[in-house]
Amino acid sequence: MATEKLFYIDQYLKEETARVLSCESCRGGYAVVLDRTIFYPTGGGQPCDLGTLGGANVLDVSERDGEIVHLCDAPLSVGETVTCKIDFGRRFLFMQQHSGEHLVSGVVHRRHGFENVGFHMGSDCVTFDFSGEIRAEELKSIEREVNEIIYRNIKAEVLYPDAEHLHDYPFRSKKELSGWVRLVQFGDADLCACCGLHVAATGEIGLVKLLSTTKFHEGSRVEMLAGIRALDYMNALAEQNREVSNLLSAKPLATAAAVRRVSDELASAQYRVGELENRLFAVKAAQYAGAGDVLLFESAMSPDALRRLTDAVMQTCGGRCAVFSGADGNYKYAVGQKNGDLRELVKSLNAALTGRGGGKPFFAQGSVAASKEEIEAFFAAL
Repeated sequence: MATEKLFYIDQYLKEETARVLSCESCRGGYAVVLDRTIFYPTGGGQPCDLGTLGGANVLDVSERDGEIVHLCDAPLSVGETVTCKIDFGRRFLFMQQHSGEHLVSGVVHRRHGFENVGFHMGSDCVTFDFSGEIRAEELKSIEREVNEIIYRNIKAEVLYPDAEHLHDYPFRSKKELSGWVRLVQFGDADLCACCGLHVAATGEIGLVKLLSTTKFHEGSRVEMLAGIRALDYMNALAEQNREVSNLLSAKPLATAAAVRRVSDELASAQYRVGELENRLFAVKAAQYAGAGDVLLFESAMSPDALRRLTDAVMQTCGGRCAVFSGADGNYKYAVGQKNGDLRELVKSLNAALTGRGGGKPFFAQGSVAASKEEIEAFFAAL
């Protein structure tokens, strides 16, 4: 017996009663079938509803041969009448995302003829894949057109054309369809074959924000937020920009220019620091000229500075130079020797001092979890 699908009669039903037709123990809980349900099953790219059936929590909902199967965490008695309650906030959020996807896909199809060949409604955003390439510079105009459609508050209509007249409708579809087909239409904005749930009118979507477009196979993958998700995202961006604005003493719409200025100043300062380091390293190299094997300990420095110091000293010392920067238990190292082969030494060093790293035969970098005394003892034993 097919379950009566109340969600297709009224997608805004939050609570209703139904009779339990069957309840079977299964992996993960209990499979419950009702005579009718407001719970939408996973399908059409839209996640299922969650909520409660009587005193049981609904963990998943799927459709099987016309029956809607509710996976519950507790058994229900066959024949009893239970109250069905869905998490409507979650349902409405997905309706907003799904309806927003229709409008974006409709605009793209009208502009380019591209098909929506993939659709995923994730926990963070919606992604859809188009059969052709959508350039990043076009996202803004697509987004604006979609939001203008939202502002028109176009009503959604659900159509069930018979097989004879199905192809009189110029609807979008990923594949050739026949027989019973459910069409969802938003006025002149979009007409698509779809089994999902949608808002009653485009104004309920509120807002669509297109985040990105990337090349995917032979086409493009676009990321989208709609409704409350888009609002939350824009609020988070505004709050982040407010903090950046305060830190940089810049107006909210001038933060990018302020960041570029700070970035340029930082690059200039880093260049000057590098020049000063090179002068210091040259002094150290002169200090250890002809000293043979050298072992140095320095305060924490960048990997590049560590490399430059080691290279400078190894050029003059006439032996092997090993430099360790950091503190006990967390040292970075570099070891080098002109025309040397340090592979066995580095292998032994890593094994003895709980280290990891490598490089070229004459130069290697890595890290060790050892104390200064342990490092000194290792090199003293060579």
